[in-house]
Amino acid sequence: MKVLVIGSGAREHALCRSLSLDPDVTALHCAPGNAGIAEVAELHQVDALDGTAVSALATELGAELVVVGPEAPLVAGVADAVREAGIPVFGPSKEAAQLEGSKAFAKDVMAAAGVPTARSYVCTTADEVAEALDAFGAPYVVKDDGLAAGKGVVVTADLDAAKEHAAGCDRVVIEEYLDGPEVSLFAITDGETVVPLQPAQDFKRALDGDEGPNTGGMGAYSPLPWADPKLVDEVMETVLQPTVHEMHRRGTPFSGLLYAGLAITSRGVRVIEFNARFGDPETQVVLARLKTPLAGVLLAAAKGDLDVLEPLRWSDDAAVTVVIASHNYPGTPRTGDPITGLDEVTAEDAPHAYVLHAGTKRADGAVVSAGGRVLSVTATGKDLTKARERAYQAVARIKLDGSQHRTDIAAKAAAEA
Repeated sequence: MKVLVIGSGAREHALCRSLSLDPDVTALHCAPGNAGIAEVAELHQVDALDGTAVSALATELGAELVVVGPEAPLVAGVADAVREAGIPVFGPSKEAAQLEGSKAFAKDVMAAAGVPTARSYVCTTADEVAEALDAFGAPYVVKDDGLAAGKGVVVTADLDAAKEHAAGCDRVVIEEYLDGPEVSLFAITDGETVVPLQPAQDFKRALDGDEGPNTGGMGAYSPLPWADPKLVDEVMETVLQPTVHEMHRRGTPFSGLLYAGLAITSRGVRVIEFNARFGDPETQVVLARLKTPLAGVLLAAAKGDLDVLEPLRWSDDAAVTVVIASHNYPGTPRTGDPITGLDEVTAEDAPHAYVLHAGTKRADGAVVSAGGRVLSVTATGKDLTKARERAYQAVARIKLDGSQHRTDIAAKAAAEA
């Protein structure tokens, strides 16, 4: 099978790494990719938001499966263009991707499907914002209705900060605050059948102890030893299956990866948000534990054959990912700094630890930083303690001037396991 992956981040590197290990994949391409992906896939320059260009590339390559990684191309309708070219594609249509593209749309779907979520108001004026914030009280949860690359949400006890964030958005969703730990649960679906993956937890705040600003994610781990063993079954019954059914009922079936961001509150499971694609950095740890070859699973979803797919097989090992970010992230990151130590990780820590590239590129033969989140260092082990040890051992080998990373990824879960 010839596969084309669209995207350039660590999520796409994780997908490409898994696909490169799949014996059914005879040729692997990625557009536009990054310095790390170039080691496992042939790279092509393309505008990932241009459906015509992506479908033309897929046709030229003879791709038998296209996997659209990031949310922006999905919301732009890239998957539709590829489908129209007659090529199986893993990723929802433009209409279905509104589950992530619009928080207000997602709330409407959840209400119709009876999915448990936070109470909310959709606001377009300063007066509406002030009224909604007053109704819920602190801590305030303010979400940009549209895409914001993982940084469109502010959770704060500062009323002025909440209003300031809202003022910078055309339309916002103001929600009640949900207490309790957060869980990410991915599900692969063909629009009818839903196949859940293993749950993971990510770390949104920039600094240790969940301090600092929200980011796109500074690390993740799986499995969750503290979670109820029935959690996945409960979320399937109350969240994932009802949502997929409602999207089908509306005539806009959701095919691809449905990501439920959940809060395990004192009143039960509540949906924080939906995403329409694999999450980053949770994908890195989930795929590290998946033993079933990936290409066949994604192709079954693209072709509507998930109902005949054999049950997924999982490793009992734990996986931990630590994100190395550039100087000043999540503000305006500094780029162009050389990265060293990558070969040492390959030589000393493989196969239990490896580096997935996010914001990198090659310049004059060297790998340099090219974004905010630069690398995802991923490791596996018999338990979270061992996986953490291996991940941070690999992190210590990597040198990037001014870089930052959290030192407490999965620490609490490992200590309590």
